[in-house]
Amino acid sequence: MHDGKAATTAPAIPGWRLIVSDTGRYWAIRNRAFPRTALRAGVEPAVDADTFEEVQEAVAEQEEKARTAVEGVAS
Repeated sequence: MHDGKAATTAPAIPGWRLIVSDTGRYWAIRNRAFPRTALRAGVEPAVDADTFEEVQEAVAEQEEKARTAVEGVAS
């Protein structure tokens, strides 16, 4: 049944599970584990923030740190 309201799409971050707490805080948890090299370098598989934009930035930072850690081992 169509009620005339536009469908809203929840924000998403590919490869990460996004949770919004009942207080409005955002949490993102990576769907697949980072390589051990990245974890040993301090990469976090779960991040949180006050806004969706901030949690997106935190995810991007962790993904970049993981890439750098893995590339450092490969070179």
